[in-house]
Amino acid sequence: MQMKSTLLTPSNHKTSQTKLRSQLTSGETDRTDKNSPTTIISNHGKKNHDVILGKLAHKLQQTLEHHQGECQIVVIQDFPDPDALSSAWAYQLIAQPYEINCDIVYAGTLSHQENIALVKLTGLPAKRWSVNTLKERDLSIYQSCVLVDSQGNTSQLMPLVKQAKIPVAVVIDHHSRQGDIRAEFIDLRPQTRATATIITQYLQAGLLHFDNSDNVHVKCATALMHGIRSDTNNLLQAQEQDLLAAAYLSRIYDSQLLNAVLQSARSRRVMDVIERSLKNRWTQNNVSIAGVGYLRYEDRDAIPQAADFLVTEENIHTAVVYGIIHDQDNDVEVVIGSLRTNKLTLDPDEFLKEALGKDAQGRYYGGGREMAGGFEIHIGFLGGSNDNTNYTKLKWEVFDAQIKQKLLRLINPEDKVIHS
Repeated sequence: MQMKSTLLTPSNHKTSQTKLRSQLTSGETDRTDKNSPTTIISNHGKKNHDVILGKLAHKLQQTLEHHQGECQIVVIQDFPDPDALSSAWAYQLIAQPYEINCDIVYAGTLSHQENIALVKLTGLPAKRWSVNTLKERDLSIYQSCVLVDSQGNTSQLMPLVKQAKIPVAVVIDHHSRQGDIRAEFIDLRPQTRATATIITQYLQAGLLHFDNSDNVHVKCATALMHGIRSDTNNLLQAQEQDLLAAAYLSRIYDSQLLNAVLQSARSRRVMDVIERSLKNRWTQNNVSIAGVGYLRYEDRDAIPQAADFLVTEENIHTAVVYGIIHDQDNDVEVVIGSLRTNKLTLDPDEFLKEALGKDAQGRYYGGGREMAGGFEIHIGFLGGSNDNTNYTKLKWEVFDAQIKQKLLRLINPEDKVIHS
């Protein structure tokens, strides 16, 4: 399949402004608020998809030209996944011709073995900055902030970025709107399976020509392919636009490198958490729930891996695994949970929002997408380390019972599962 793209160039180049085209078939139309820079693309038809994507690429080009020569801080979620990592890297490469220097940063850690392998094997330039580290950094070097695969609510760094009065220039995300977002350029596509798909569409539109003779481009294309693959359940949930993006990347990416990332072995600690989830699981109405107790901060990604494993059990269509994560750097504790389902009539986003509700600021504790979801609940006053074994045991029992009670209210209302 031959895909054409028109190369966009920074305004200081001799090439005149080029008409933007996209050869993608997105099946989407846009909804733009006249008083807002936000463009939300929703799945309403194919008629104007080329025009819409062309306008988006042109708008992003104008934003990059406006910030030419700047230093930008690209903030991704605290526990970045392949979609966030690859998309942020691709944005960094797109910004380079405009002499924009981007630092990709996250506050949490890489704990999933595939994420660790992805960064190590590709040399992906993402940096871990703890909140304490960021407090000591001079943020005045950054003229603007970029959010990729995030809207700022999944990063501990954003309050400090806002405190430093760094304006948000760009937001690119495939999740639904999370509160009030203000930026020069906002591209939200809740119907798109991966942010890596959105970024790849910008490449196809000509914002950057990926050259298969350039080793950095090959590795970034490999990372983007992994991002699309991971957020579409190995392409099983991919839509036409995801498959077209993957087809474009297939000419450039390194299949052996991607295979090496996918073959990375689980650590013993991850296996221990999976074993704990099996031992503690409680099943009813084809739903499996498992609390795994306290986990180290670095082992956070063992929770979704345990959920992935439990949902494969015979006669189980949904699995929820959760535990308490202790962040020693900030001495806080957070309940982290993951949901996995193969039940087509169960909406993870609706289920978790209805089950767990909102915090004091009106933000939902949980949310999700098709077949998967997650939640995060800060323990607050009861959080932090304690040397008293009986106290920590009692605290876990309280949170374990509370989460089970909230989930059961929907799993077993008069012996019926929600959405069954």
